[in-house]
Amino acid sequence: MRIVFAGTPEPAVVALEALLHSEHEVVAVLTRPDAPKGRGRTLHPSPVKKVALEHGIEVLEPKTLRGNAEIVERLRAIAPDAIPVVAYGNLVPPELLDLPQHGWVNLHFSLLPELRGAAPVQAAILSGLTTTGATTFRIDEGLDTGPVLATFEEAILPTDTADDLLTRLAYEGADLLVATMDGLASGSIVPEPQPVDGTYAPKIQSKDARIQWDCDAEVVDRTIRAYTPGPGAWTMLGEQRVKIGPVSIGDSDTLGAGEVAVEKNRVRVGTGTVDVILQEIQPPGKKRMAADAWGRGLATETIEAGVKFV
Repeated sequence: MRIVFAGTPEPAVVALEALLHSEHEVVAVLTRPDAPKGRGRTLHPSPVKKVALEHGIEVLEPKTLRGNAEIVERLRAIAPDAIPVVAYGNLVPPELLDLPQHGWVNLHFSLLPELRGAAPVQAAILSGLTTTGATTFRIDEGLDTGPVLATFEEAILPTDTADDLLTRLAYEGADLLVATMDGLASGSIVPEPQPVDGTYAPKIQSKDARIQWDCDAEVVDRTIRAYTPGPGAWTMLGEQRVKIGPVSIGDSDTLGAGEVAVEKNRVRVGTGTVDVILQEIQPPGKKRMAADAWGRGLATETIEAGVKFV
């Protein structure tokens, strides 16, 4: 099939490369426009755009698809059979949905209808699920509500961060997307309507990643893993906002919620149940460091006065 691939961030690159090595022809790429990064706010191409240019593939990067006559005309001229989508970041207007014969086919990192929306991987970890997966479905006018084409399941490990889980889903999902394109081309896939009811995983805001130390230790652990690496779970230490890396759950409950105990080879923090042991911490303006090294660097008088995260 002739394919236009729509995607923007690094996880989408895995799917694009899988399609480039498949029997299908990737004739163009849709991606978000170059974005400013770094202190100098210089413009940088998306990871998907970089790969497309390396392969000499036409790149389309409209700010929006809605009301964009130029992009509609170009897509009609390209005449793709399908437009697979992985984390593109642009809404597809109704007038474009039926332009390809097989529609716009989204790879979503959950088992729909559960965890529709922008952050399914983070929500799966935060909710304490032990299993998630990925779904390919044909995009319709709803939010991740179109008919399902194919799925696979993936176990969530007790130590998984969002990055760990997303990496596995991206690679396995790339294979699922290629298999879906194969099935559409051969006519072997029969779309299955989704149930109306489902759950949602809304876009993450920075405030969501603040650690609530009075929660159960398991909830604190899941919060930190769900928001690692981005936006990063955080807490306040006095006037400083610090990011907290993965923790392990201890076996004592001697500390109050948020209280910090700096010991010889470890740093413990109290929760609503048992204490947790910090593995990494990132003070403002510094790189991530081992928590025990951070603890040794605290002034003695600060430790004696008491250290508490809030």
